[in-house]
Amino acid sequence: MTLAFALFATPIGSCAIAWGPRGIVGVQLPQADEGATRARMLRRFTDAEESTPPPGVDLAIRDIVRLLGGEATDLSRITLDMSGIHEFHRRVYDVTRTIPPGMTLTYGEIATRLGEPGAARAVGQALGANPFAIVVPCHRVLAAEGKTGGFSASGGVTTKLRMLTIERARTSTAPTLFDAHGGLPLAVGR
Repeated sequence: MTLAFALFATPIGSCAIAWGPRGIVGVQLPQADEGATRARMLRRFTDAEESTPPPGVDLAIRDIVRLLGGEATDLSRITLDMSGIHEFHRRVYDVTRTIPPGMTLTYGEIATRLGEPGAARAVGQALGANPFAIVVPCHRVLAAEGKTGGFSASGGVTTKLRMLTIERARTSTAPTLFDAHGGLPLAVGR
C-alpha cells in the first residue's frame, strides 16, 4: 500500500490526514482554504494519493472532529507511524500525547518529564516539527509562566489559542476569576 490522504471538515476549517500501512503519517491543520490544505498535503506527501479513508483512519477523523467541536476526546488510541522521526522528537511526542484536553504543560515541564530539564528549547523545536498536529497536541504546550510560545501551524498563535479555547484550557498562571464550578468570582463570595 502506498501513502494516501483525505481532507475533512472540522469546526476550525478543512483539515487533512495522511496514512500508510503502519498508521497515520501526518495531520494538517487548515490552511487558507480547502485547495491550500490539499496543496500543502501534496507538498508534504509527494507520493500520496487522495483517497477514501479506511475504517481506522475514518475513526481517527471522527475523533479529531469531535475534539475540535469541544468534546473532550482522547486521541491517544490513534496509531502513528513514527518511522523516520528522530528519537528525541518521538519521546517529546509521547509525553505530549499524555496531556489531556483542557490541560497544558510548558516546554520546560516536558523536558523535565523526559529527564532532561535543560532541554526546553529542544522540546520547542521538536514540537515545531510535529507532523501529527492535534493528535500530538502541541497546542497544549506553553512557554514559561503561561505564555503562549510559538505555533507553526497556519494562523500561528491565534490558531493555538482558538484550539485551547475550544478545549477550555487555561493559558495563564494568573488566578481565575471564577471557581472550578463556574460560579461567582472568588473574591466576592456567595
